[in-house]
Amino acid sequence: MTKIIDGKALAAKIRQELAEEIGALSARYESKPGLAVIQVGADPASSIYVRNKKRACEEAGIVSFGYDLPAEVSQSELLELIETLNNDERVNGILCQLPVPDHIDEFTILSAIDPAKDVDGFHPVNVGLLSIGHDCLVSCTPAGVLEMMHAYDLPIEGQRCVVIGRSNIVGKPVAQLMLKEHATVTIAHSRTKNLPALCREADILIAAIGRAGFVTTDFVKPGATVIDVGINRNEEGKVVGDVAFDEVSKVAGAITPVPGGVGPMTIAMLLKNTVKAWRKANGIIE
Repeated sequence: MTKIIDGKALAAKIRQELAEEIGALSARYESKPGLAVIQVGADPASSIYVRNKKRACEEAGIVSFGYDLPAEVSQSELLELIETLNNDERVNGILCQLPVPDHIDEFTILSAIDPAKDVDGFHPVNVGLLSIGHDCLVSCTPAGVLEMMHAYDLPIEGQRCVVIGRSNIVGKPVAQLMLKEHATVTIAHSRTKNLPALCREADILIAAIGRAGFVTTDFVKPGATVIDVGINRNEEGKVVGDVAFDEVSKVAGAITPVPGGVGPMTIAMLLKNTVKAWRKANGIIE
C-alpha cells in the first residue's frame, strides 16, 4: 500500500516542538528569536505567504518584524534597510520575499543579507557551504524534503535519486542534500533526453519543474518514493502539483500530496532556521 507523506501534520509537530524549545530557552537566556520579513510591492501571492509566515512566527514565539515597502522603493534604500537589520541584535533572521520588482537586482539583495541571518539559505556563502557538505542555513523547501524523508524512515543512502528541475531555490540544493545523504543523484530538466526513461530508474523521484501533472506513471518505477515540490493551478483553478497524484499514487511506494505535502514544511523549516540562527548568535548549545 502506498504511504502518503503528510507534510501538514509533520510541520505542525515541528512548529509545536519549536514553540516548546523557544519557551524553555527564552526565559533562561532572556532573549527571543527574531525574524525580519521584507516585502517589496503588494504581489497578492507574496502577501499571502508573508502573512502566513508572520502568523507562524507568532504561534512559535518568534518575534516578527515586518517591513512592507512600496514597489517603487530604490535598490539603495532596500540595501540600507538590510544593513540596518544585519546590525540589529534583535533580528536573527532576515527574509526578503521574492520576487522583487524588475528594477531591483535579486542577487545583489540576497548577497547583502548577513549569511548568519540568511534563513532562506540563498546567500552565496550558504549555497557554497552546502555544496561542500558543511553545516549552514539550508534553503527551506529542500530542507523540508529531507526532514520528511527522515521522519517517514524512507531510505536515501545508496538509492538512485533523480531531481527534475535545476532551480537555485529547490533543484540544486535538494540534489546537494541527497548527495550528502549518500544517494546517487542525477539532475534532470526540460531539455533532458528520454526523461521518462531516466526517471523510471529512480528510487527517489523529486519533481520541481513547475508544470501541473507533468509526472505520470510513465516516469515512476513501482515502489519509488515520489516527492512533489510543485505548486500549480490547473484549468479549474485547483492547486495541484507537478505529479499526477491520482495515477502515480497507485504505483509509488511513498508520495507527497499537493496541497498538504512539501508546502507546509517550507514555513516550518524557515522557523527552524531562525531558531538555529538565534541559538548560534547567543551561544546556546544545549
